[in-house]
Amino acid sequence: MHVLNADSAPQLRFPSGNNQASSVPPILAQAPLQAPLSDPPSMDHLDALEAQSIYILREAFARLKKLALLWSLGKDSNVMIWLARKAFFGRVPFPALHVDTGKKFPEMYAFRDHYGKAWDLDLKVEPCPPIDAVDPTLPPAARSAARKTEGLKLALAKHGFDGLIAGIRRDEEATRAKERVFSPRGLEGGWDVRDQPPEFWDQFNASPPPGAHLRIHPILHWTEADIWAYTLRENIPIIPLYLAQDGKRYRSLGDADITFPVSSNASSIDEILIELEQTKVPERAGRALDHETEDAFERLRVAGYL
Repeated sequence: MHVLNADSAPQLRFPSGNNQASSVPPILAQAPLQAPLSDPPSMDHLDALEAQSIYILREAFARLKKLALLWSLGKDSNVMIWLARKAFFGRVPFPALHVDTGKKFPEMYAFRDHYGKAWDLDLKVEPCPPIDAVDPTLPPAARSAARKTEGLKLALAKHGFDGLIAGIRRDEEATRAKERVFSPRGLEGGWDVRDQPPEFWDQFNASPPPGAHLRIHPILHWTEADIWAYTLRENIPIIPLYLAQDGKRYRSLGDADITFPVSSNASSIDEILIELEQTKVPERAGRALDHETEDAFERLRVAGYL
């Protein structure tokens, strides 16, 4: 599916490359029982991922009353914006919500301000409370990240959303691997890992309790390599911090004071894909949060963190 193209908006930076990443294996359609008059159309790996994500986005839009898409400005949520524009014929029909800690990199704010307009988004920017309002028993980086959880709760109370579309993936972190596509949250936004609904045959539970909400995860089934291969194929704009300069680049972007680059010489998306085939370094190796106490991230997730 190719509804959008690279000429649909001016670009801060465009990755160069071919129409399809060579590292992504094709998935052929199942052969029919009788020989067709011509070869059946095939669907490659990225087409299959895209189709599933668009189905999830349309299901959420059809079944929930008031949706928002959480835009963190990173590679995953930018792919989500792109998918939503494809799903709804060029325009995202619900707000893009940025819960702003005020501590992102300048390049991220420049990206938000430019593409919020270029993509004609209904952009809502909501602030986070000060660090003093956050659980003091958390380790330093987790406590800083928890400001986003509290800011998200305030945004939910202000706007009354019953569904939040979030760009998490199962391969990012062990706790996220336990998520569902349509994930129920409690009245305080909390997540109960022991109370996850079954999702057989793409049948999703889209009925949150009164006053609660659902988190919808359209790219839960993608991998980091999928995100980059799709970004390359679609020519999705990227923040330059993802590309190596002086032997360093960011694999994951968060707050500037708790996010650090990793060693890398990958200065293009093609080189990033090659690097991912060879590296054993975790994607979130540059996140200070992931190097604190073992239960810090799970405590945040239970409390409503992304």
